[in-house]
This record gives sequence, C-alpha cells and structure tokens, in this order.
Amino acid sequence: MKSVQSKWLVGVAAAILSVASMAAQAAGEMLPFVLGSSSGGEVADKIENVKKALQDNGFEIAGEYSPYKDAHIIAITNGALKKAAASHDRAGYLAAQRVAITKVGGKVQISYTNPEYMAAAYRVESNVASVGASLKAALGSVKAFGPAEGKTKDDLNDYHYTFGMEYFDEPNELTSYGSQAEAVAAIEKNLAKGAGGTFKVYRIDIPGTKQTVFGVGMKAGADGNKYMDDAFIMNEIDFKDNRSTAHLPYEILVKGGDVEGLHSRFRIAVNFTDLSMMGSNSFMNIMPSPDAIRDAMTMAAGGEKNEDF
Repeated sequence: MKSVQSKWLVGVAAAILSVASMAAQAAGEMLPFVLGSSSGGEVADKIENVKKALQDNGFEIAGEYSPYKDAHIIAITNGALKKAAASHDRAGYLAAQRVAITKVGGKVQISYTNPEYMAAAYRVESNVASVGASLKAALGSVKAFGPAEGKTKDDLNDYHYTFGMEYFDEPNELTSYGSQAEAVAAIEKNLAKGAGGTFKVYRIDIPGTKQTVFGVGMKAGADGNKYMDDAFIMNEIDFKDNRSTAHLPYEILVKGGDVEGLHSRFRIAVNFTDLSMMGSNSFMNIMPSPDAIRDAMTMAAGGEKNEDF
C-alpha cells in the first residue's frame, strides 16, 4: 500500500512540476543559459567531442579559450545567426553564441547560451529558434538555468538592472575610425599585442553589413587591474550549482568604423538579473569592474581613456 501511495505522490509531484513548467513557457519567460549535460571526466577530455558535435550540427567554431582553471569556452556561429545579426546595425552582438565546458564538484557541465534570450536582449526580431534546436541536437538539453526567474521578450527588449543603470542602447562608445577596414585592422593589432590586458577570442564579420564583432578575453596580469579580469569577476558572481561560464567573453562591435562595447552594467546584469546589489557574491564586490572593463576595451579599440568617467 505504501508503495502505491509513494508512486501516486511521485506522480502528483511530477504533474505539478509539469504544469508549472508549462505555465512558465506559456508566459513566454526565458532564461539565459541551457545545461546540455553533466557527467564525470575532465574538461580537456570533452573539448574535441563537443566541437565535433557542434560542427556536425551546422555550427562554425569562431574561437575558443580557457578563461580560468576547469573552464573552456567555445564561440560558435552559423548562417542563421549571421542573418539575424544583420537585421539591424547593432545586432552583431548576436552573431556568436557561447558553449561552456566547466568542471564543478567532480562533474563536467556542458552548457550554452539561449539564442532566443540573447536575441530579445539585443532587440533582434529574427526567429532564432532553429539555432536553439541545433544546439539541443548537438549538446542535449537538461534544463534552462540562470536567474531564479525568467524574463519575457518584452522584459528583455527594455531591460536594465535598476534605476540609473544602462540599457542595451547605451553602450560605451570606445573610439572611431575613418573606415570599417581601418577600425578592424587597428583592433586586430591591439588585441594581438595584449593592449590593456585583452586578447582576441574570435572575430565574426557580418555578411552584407558594415559590422564586425570581436570576442575579447581579459586577463589582468601581475600588474594589471583585477577588476577587469575574467577569472576575478566570475569568481565573484558565478557561484550557483549550475555555472554560467558561457557569459564570457565580452564583445567589441565595429560598425562602419565606429567602435563600441556594451556597457558592463547592462552586459553583466542581463545574464545575472537576480544578482544582489550588496552582500557576498554581489554587484558591490565588482563595483569597479564596469569602468575597468571599459578602459581595457578602449585600449583594445585604440581609443583614449576618458578620465571624466
């Protein structure tokens, strides 16, 4: 009798969870990341298989890097993403989606960005559901994760963390050049020499547009500003059981010779919408980071730091 009751209770619980999940989906709420799988092993042993699965499902490997121990990030793109990235003059941020391989507590998590969430955050109207389906086919889909509560498309289209914080259309204007080619060449040169502690993870030129997006890794070094460092920032804010490693890297966008980067108070907050303002693992711990990231990106872009900020 107890066995029957137990099975009944399990069934009821599963039904309740299913209804709750459907209700969330009906409301159109999304989360920024998807956990594809979690299994034993080492990060290094997973990389080639993950890349092959991605390529077998139509993705191009744009670049990759290991920002810190037990973490590896692969930036990917495909025709659908490039087409969506051409839909408006600042949509280039969508061109790369990010796949992360992270070891946490003896398990290796394979996760990736949710393309539909990112499209909404970057105000892209193109349907990128096929990209999410291809990622699921390549890497699996255990669950979406990130903040405690999801955001709707309308929420993300007009997202900012709180009063006084920046929106998507308030980026850091890093510098400007006479042409797209001049700007891209300068950034390539600066990233190659490690200007401001930056380095190139990937570059994607958006067909049919004057947009190029760079993925930019950041490492402070012994004498650098720790507040711009990928490892330092993620150590402070990425603390949940399911890691949001695929938040990295940050981007520089070149559009017709003008060079910009999303303001970090938007770029970080949109992936960590429930991060507390104060206390442990909070924005307070990385308060200098938006300025430090802006300065590093400005140096990568070949601009001059604005001391008035």
